[in-house]
Amino acid sequence: MLTAIDGWDVPAAGVVVTDAHGVLASRGAVDEPSRVASVSKLLTAYALGVAVEEEAVTLDDPAGPPGATLRHLLAHTAGYGFESDAPVVCAVATRRVYSNRGIEEAAEHLAAASGVPFAEYLTEAVLEPLGLTATTPQGSPAFGFHSTVTDLAAFGRELLAPTVLHATTLAGFVEVAYPGLAGIVPGVGRFDPCDWGLGFERNFGKAGHWAGTRVSPLTFGHFGGSGSFLWVDPTRGVAVACLTQQGFGPWGMQVWPPLCDALVGVLDGAS
Repeated sequence: MLTAIDGWDVPAAGVVVTDAHGVLASRGAVDEPSRVASVSKLLTAYALGVAVEEEAVTLDDPAGPPGATLRHLLAHTAGYGFESDAPVVCAVATRRVYSNRGIEEAAEHLAAASGVPFAEYLTEAVLEPLGLTATTPQGSPAFGFHSTVTDLAAFGRELLAPTVLHATTLAGFVEVAYPGLAGIVPGVGRFDPCDWGLGFERNFGKAGHWAGTRVSPLTFGHFGGSGSFLWVDPTRGVAVACLTQQGFGPWGMQVWPPLCDALVGVLDGAS
């Protein structure tokens, strides 16, 4: 199922396919710690979900630029530009502008509201309960974490059958927020609409997407600039995690879509 990754010619490639019960297939360097880049945003969003349930924050808390809320920050609709120090580039909720600064300010808001440093909160609320011992929340909550494919797959199982969050809370985070807004997925291209939940990308199944076109449109997840991804297809009940140590570029768009499409074909044939 996964032999295609042998031909990727990138360092430390590893892929795991899992359902809610356990690993279905794995190949490559699945226990090699690597930077997950923007896949960090999924873990950060999950910690925010815990904070919402604990009533440490609400999604309607004012946060970010004037007129924005925590919900806007997580949905990339607060108006900030891409970089960590990016200024406001548009009005709130008028465009989907993918923003590291927005996610970082969401994490800062949680830390201020709870009185607990964000990395500590994430560790106690998410990493320890799920046994993600190889995952380290260092650096930016938007792109700085390190993990293994094995740990990301375990997180994928949590997203398929949540235990840390109530299922209704997770559903609210993966539901498209502010639908209809156009935007750009960095390194991939423009989508109209460019669908996003609260931290979770929702453009799956569309032409030109990094995960191919055969996954369900209900699929959610993220990719990272370090050559990483995690997607969860709730229709098929599977998650796929990948890490490499090769920065994302044209190679990823050449090999990821056919791999993901082939995996879906195999899974559908086995069902």
